[in-house]
Amino acid sequence: MPNTPPPFSAPYAPDDAEIAAKLLPASQPAPALEARIDRTATRLIEAIRKRADRLGGVEDMLREFALSTKEGLALMVLAEALLRVPDAQTADQFIEDKLGEGDFIHHETKSTAFLVNASAWALGLSARVIQPGETPDGTIGRLVKRLGAPAVRTATRQAMRLMGNHFVLGETIEQALERGRPRSGQKPRYSFDMLGEGARTAADATRYFDAYASAIDTIGKAAGNHPLPDRPGISVKLSALHPRFEAISRNRVMIELVPLLLDLARRAKAHDLNFTVDAEEADRLELSLDVIAVTLADPSLAGWDGFGLAIQAYQKRAGAVIDYVDELARAHDRKLMVRLVKGAYWDTEIKRAQERGLDGYPVFTRKAMTDLNYVACATKLLALRPRIFPQFATHNALTVATVLELAAGSGGFEFQRLHGMGEALYEQLATDYPDIAYRTYAPVGSHRDLLAYLVRRLLENGANSSFVAQAADYRVPVSVLLQRPADAIGRPQAAAHPKIPLPGDLFAPERRNSRGVEFGERAALDRLLADVKAEVADLEPVVDATPDQANAAVAAARAGFAAWSRTPAAARAAALQRAAHLLESRGGHFIALLQCEGGKTLDDALSELRETVDFCRYYAAQGRKLFGGEIAMPGPTGESNTLAMRGRGVFVAISPWNFPLAIFLGQVSAALMAGNSVVAKPAEQTPRIAREAVALLHEAGIPESALHLVPGDGRIGGLLTAHPEVAGVVFTGSTEVARSINRTLAAKNGPIVPLIAETGGINAMIADATALPEQVADDVVTSAFRSAGQRCSALRLLFVQEDVADRMIEMIAGAARELKIGDPSDVATHVGPVIDEDAKQRLDAHIARMKREARLHFAGEAPDGCFVAPHIFELEDAGQLTEEVFGPILHVVRYRAENLDRALQAVERTGYGLTLGIHSRIDDTIEGIIDRVQVGNVYVNRNMIGAVVGVQPFGGHGLSGTGPKAGGPHYLARFATEQTVTINTAAAGGNAALLAGEE
Repeated sequence: MPNTPPPFSAPYAPDDAEIAAKLLPASQPAPALEARIDRTATRLIEAIRKRADRLGGVEDMLREFALSTKEGLALMVLAEALLRVPDAQTADQFIEDKLGEGDFIHHETKSTAFLVNASAWALGLSARVIQPGETPDGTIGRLVKRLGAPAVRTATRQAMRLMGNHFVLGETIEQALERGRPRSGQKPRYSFDMLGEGARTAADATRYFDAYASAIDTIGKAAGNHPLPDRPGISVKLSALHPRFEAISRNRVMIELVPLLLDLARRAKAHDLNFTVDAEEADRLELSLDVIAVTLADPSLAGWDGFGLAIQAYQKRAGAVIDYVDELARAHDRKLMVRLVKGAYWDTEIKRAQERGLDGYPVFTRKAMTDLNYVACATKLLALRPRIFPQFATHNALTVATVLELAAGSGGFEFQRLHGMGEALYEQLATDYPDIAYRTYAPVGSHRDLLAYLVRRLLENGANSSFVAQAADYRVPVSVLLQRPADAIGRPQAAAHPKIPLPGDLFAPERRNSRGVEFGERAALDRLLADVKAEVADLEPVVDATPDQANAAVAAARAGFAAWSRTPAAARAAALQRAAHLLESRGGHFIALLQCEGGKTLDDALSELRETVDFCRYYAAQGRKLFGGEIAMPGPTGESNTLAMRGRGVFVAISPWNFPLAIFLGQVSAALMAGNSVVAKPAEQTPRIAREAVALLHEAGIPESALHLVPGDGRIGGLLTAHPEVAGVVFTGSTEVARSINRTLAAKNGPIVPLIAETGGINAMIADATALPEQVADDVVTSAFRSAGQRCSALRLLFVQEDVADRMIEMIAGAARELKIGDPSDVATHVGPVIDEDAKQRLDAHIARMKREARLHFAGEAPDGCFVAPHIFELEDAGQLTEEVFGPILHVVRYRAENLDRALQAVERTGYGLTLGIHSRIDDTIEGIIDRVQVGNVYVNRNMIGAVVGVQPFGGHGLSGTGPKAGGPHYLARFATEQTVTINTAAAGGNAALLAGEE
C-alpha cells in the first residue's frame, strides 16, 4: 500500500557506549521528582517485604530456592522436565538425580507460604527416600518407609504440579476465565497467553492457530461490555503459527503466515479485544515487523484500537522500533497498544551473537543499561499517547515509580505483571493510585506446556541481580534497590559489561573470532548476497597432474623444506594471519565458489569460510607458542637442557570434497605452521576451490617452494603417499582409503612416517524421555539433514526411548517435511544437492533397500538433478545399518529404558567413534554414557555438527581416525619432530654462576 512506511531498518548491534552517551544526559530528573520517585518506590518495596502470602508465589519460591544454590538449580531442571516423563523408571532416575544434587532433606523452610512449604516438604520427603543407604527416622521417615518409591514419584510430581498450578491461570481458557472472574467488585484486566513452544511442524502450527482462534472466541464471549482498553486480551506468538519462522524463509512466511495472523486479528476485532503480537528473538525482529506491517495495513482492521505488539527494552533497537510503530499508526490512522518489557532471552542472545561472530550484541550486556533504556522507551511511549497506548510490564518498584512520575498524573496507559508475580507491589499500587490500571499477563495451558515458560521466568527473575530476587531479600538495603540505572553506569565507557567480551574478541588475546553475518539483519544479508552475486566463479577446468608432475612436486617441496623450516615461527604465523584476513575480505568470492563447485547453501558456505579463517588464526597462535623458541627443561646445575620442535619434511595433505576449503586449508596451514613443506591433493570433485586457496596462501606470504598443488584422482594420491621423500601424511576421507594409506606407509622402507587420519562414522544420538521433544526435533533435523547429510559428524542413527518415540519421531518427520530442497544459491534453501551422480546413486540404492527392510516414516520429494531428499527409516535393530551412509538419511531405533545398555553396545559394535549426541536431563545418565562410549566428540542437549576450531577440537577413535584432533592444542605437535639439546656449561673449567652466588 502506498501509505505503508518502508521496512524497518536500524543498526543490529550498535556500540553500547554510543547509546549510553545519548541516554545518560536525558536521565537526570529534577531533585523534587527524584524524591517523589524514591518515596513511591520505597512504599512499594516495603509492601513487598511485609506481604505474607498464604499461598505463595514466584517470589516466595525464589527466596526459598535461589538459583545461586544447588537446590534452586536442581529444582529448575526438575520442573522443566519431570511432568513430560511418562515412564516410572526414567522418572525415578530423574528424581533421584536432581534431588541428590541439593540438600532438600535438611532444607529449613523460611517461607510461611503454603505453596513453598508443600513443595519443600514433598521434595525433602522424596530426597530422604531415594538417598542411598540412609535409614529414615522420625514420623515422616516412618511414613516414607511405608510409602515407597511410587509414592515418592507421586509426591514429587505433585510438588511440580502445585507450583505449576500457581504460575498458570488455568489449563484451559475456560478454567482461566473462571479463575480470573471479577470478585468483590474488582475489575481485573487480563492478557491470556496460550503456552507452548514454537511450531516445528505444520500440524503444530495448525494446532496453535486453532487454540488461539478458540481462545479469542471464548474470551470475547465472556468479555462484558467495557470499552478498550478495559477489556481482556490475548498474546500471540508468530513462531507458533509457522514452522519456519526465520529470516531466510521470509517470502514463504509472508505468503503463509500473514493470512493466519490477519484471520486471528479479525476475530479479536470482532470482540474488540486487545490483541498483542509477542516479541521474539532479535534475529526475528525485522521479520516480525514485516508481518505486523502487512497485517496492520489491511483495511478490514480499520476502526479497531486493540492491535498491539511487545517491544523488548534490552534490545538496542527498541527505541527505533517504537518510532517505526508510530509511523505505522500514523500511516494507517490507527491507535495501537504497545507492551514494553525488559526481555526474557538475554542469555540466548549473548550466546547466539558470540557463535555467529557478530560485530556486537543486539542486546545490552549490563542490566543497568536495559533499565536505563526502559525508562527512555517509556518516556517516548508516553509522549505518543493517545495514538499509542503504552503497557508497562514490570515488577520493579523503581521502574513503576519512575513511570508514574513520567506520566505526570495523566492516564492513557497501564501497567502489566505476570500471573503469580508482583501481587504485593500491585495491590499497594492499586491502594495508593486507584485510577491506575494494571493488567495481568496470564499463562494458559497444560502443566507439560508450562515447563519451558516456568524455567524461563525462574531464570529471568531468579538471578541474584534481579529486582524480584533482591526485593524479597531483607538483607539488601532499600537504598540499593533505589539506585538509578544512570548512577550504576556512571559514564558511557562503562555501558558494556567488562567481563563479556565482544563476539570478535571471544578468544582474545590469543586470536580474533571469525566474522559472521546475521541473516536476520536485512541490510547485512543483502550486502552478503550482493557480494556473492558480484563474483564470477572461475570454472576453468583444473587439469589433473601426471605422475611425473606429482613426483616433481614432491622433489620441489623437498628442496623448499630447508628454507621454510628455518623461517621463524613468527613469520610463518604472520603469513597465516594474512591469509585469514584475505579470506574474510574476499568472503563473497569464496562463498560463490563453495556454492558453485561444492553445492553449499549460503549458511553452510559462510560457516565453512569462518571455519577456515579460524583454522588459520588458531594454528598461527598455537604455532607461536610451540615453535617460537626453545623450552628450558629442569636439570642439575652446570648444564642447560632445552627442547625444541621443528618440521618433519614434506607433508602430503589429502582432503575431501565435503569441506573443500576448511579441511583443505586446515590441513595445509597446520603442516606449514609446523615448518613442513606441503604437497596438497584436493578432492577430484572440488579442485577449483583448492586452486584459489593455494593462490591465496602464496599471496599471503607462503613461498611457492613450500606449497605445491597436485590435483588428481585416487591414483595420484596413492603415488604421493608411496613416495620415499614423504615425511608425513594428513588425510580426511573414508575409512577404506585411510586403511590403504596406512598399509602403503607401513610397507615403505626408510623412516616410519606418521599418518594423521580423520574418517567417518555411524554417528549416533540417544534421546531419553526427559528430553524436550522440540529441542530433540531441532537438533536431529540439523544434525541429520543440514549439508544434505554430507558431514563427517552428521547424525546417522537415532536411539529414542520407546515411551516417547511416537511423539518424537512424528515431530522430527514433520520438521523435516518443512525443509526446502533445491538450488543452493537460493537463500531460502535448507538442503542442497549431493556432490555428484555417483553419490546420488549410492544413496538411492540405500533408500531402496531400506524401503524393503525398514519402516518408512518420512520420504521427502527431491527436484531433478543431484538431489536426495531427507528420509527417515525405523530399524528393528541397529545392526541393520552396517556402514556409514553419507547423505540425508536418518535411521531410528527404539529402546526400552531398562535396555539403554544394549543401545550403547550397538554403538560400540560399529567400531566407529567420531560423534555422539545425548539428549537427557539426567546427569547420571549423561555421565554414564560419556564414560562408557569411546567417542571423539560428545554433544549434550544440542546438535552434533559444526565443531568450532579451538572450542570443540574434532576427531574420532577406532575406525573414525587416528587423532590428534584438528583444531585442538595437540594437533600441530603431530606434524613436528622434537629435539633435546643438552650443554655442559661447566665444561670450560667450572660453574662460574654457581661459584659467584651469595648465601
